[in-house]
Amino acid sequence: MVDSPEFSRQASGSVCVTPPEVRAWFVREVLPLEAQLMQFLRRNWRNKAEIADLRQDVYVRVFEAAKAEIPRAARPFLFATARNLLINRVRSEQVVSIEAVADLDALNIGHDEPGPDRAAIARDELRRLQAALDHLPPRCREAMLLRQVDGLSRREIAAAMGIAEKTVKRHLADGARALADHLFGDAS
Repeated sequence: MVDSPEFSRQASGSVCVTPPEVRAWFVREVLPLEAQLMQFLRRNWRNKAEIADLRQDVYVRVFEAAKAEIPRAARPFLFATARNLLINRVRSEQVVSIEAVADLDALNIGHDEPGPDRAAIARDELRRLQAALDHLPPRCREAMLLRQVDGLSRREIAAAMGIAEKTVKRHLADGARALADHLFGDAS
């Protein structure tokens, strides 16, 4: 079989389209889809300044692929190429450099340690809570501590304190109200 001027056989046996045929196909089939492609890119990419560059990257990929074999349907091929390019860009933006991760220890940044300001605020809040607890009647304070610190149920608190569950319920309600008033009420 004799090769036509538009095609040549590669060593692997696949047909390679020569650039003039690819250019003609590209101008005839792909370029008329530019407005739709731009609309697709604007709708699917957040950085509008990169849209023109993305269009060019899509065109390069489509042209390079067409040099190996011209797609039968240009529109689906163009938009599949655009979608794949966007997916690849998103993936590459999410990759963190291994050097950046390796240098975190050298920065001496506390990973989960609160700063001195947060520690001071937490100490102040604990002092305020202790003062509020000190203002509660003894049995009410005991019920609140058994519930909030030890995590006991009302039934378990009643058994530990030797009182009725209804009394525990009242102590807890009164204690919660008194603590809220003391901690969040008016300072006047």
